[in-house]
Amino acid sequence: MYSKIGPENLRKLVNSFYDRVFNESTISHLFQTDKSVIRDKQYRFLTQFLGGPQLYTSEHGHPRMRIRHGPHAIDEAARIEWLHCMKLAISEMEFEPSLADALYNCFPPVAQHMQNR
Repeated sequence: MYSKIGPENLRKLVNSFYDRVFNESTISHLFQTDKSVIRDKQYRFLTQFLGGPQLYTSEHGHPRMRIRHGPHAIDEAARIEWLHCMKLAISEMEFEPSLADALYNCFPPVAQHMQNR
């Protein structure tokens, strides 16, 4: 999927997504560290997650996402809002509908796995 999206579009997607997340009262409190660091980590993770180069692992080690998200109270409302922000960000991209759907469908299982409350 990474090769279909490309690094430039993935960076745009991450920026659009976090523009929403940082302003969404339901989940913005979960993202209180350096915003440029958060965006870069997400870009690196998604590059790797979607089949591109292992950018996250080369910089931060194994993703261990459940452990890394453990300190944050991620409840059902946060999971739903995170997915909503991602869906909106994807919808802004000029992806073919089948690519947009396939991309979005990667996220619900991961978001469910991150829910810890």
